[in-house]
Amino acid sequence: MAAGKRLHPISNKIVDLLKKHKVWYQTFHHQPVKTSQEAAKLRGGYSLHQGAKALILKVYLKDKKTKFIMLVLAGDAVVDRKKLKRRLGIKSSRFATADEVKEITKGVLPGGIPPFGGLFGLETYLDDSILDNQKIVFNAGDRCFSVGMKLTDYQTISGAVVLTD
Repeated sequence: MAAGKRLHPISNKIVDLLKKHKVWYQTFHHQPVKTSQEAAKLRGGYSLHQGAKALILKVYLKDKKTKFIMLVLAGDAVVDRKKLKRRLGIKSSRFATADEVKEITKGVLPGGIPPFGGLFGLETYLDDSILDNQKIVFNAGDRCFSVGMKLTDYQTISGAVVLTD
């Protein structure tokens, strides 16, 4: 990490949240990354599959309303839009734009989004692609800062709803 570089304030909120819940976690300071593949190369001891990729989606509901949600999936997985439609009862979805992400997260850049949608007022859904991991790792509000933790602790703290078939 560059000297003098300050992390996004949400990074400290996440660490404080983990300390408050007294769960095991580890942190990584690394070069900036934009993709799960780049991040996996810099996080020793974790595979790409253990990466918890947090995406913000705009979903179109059947009553013609829309809302933003967070979807968390394994770093090597892709969004299954059919499963989303079926499990959430939505008409369709799209990825939030970079500007929408920055507005919703108060400045977190795509690639740095942590999988705690509740911190941004977002419902959070956990794809079953990540459920076979004992530990996960994710960018925690900054493209230069990651956190590893136990999946069970993440599920308890985040309140994420699991999407299964």
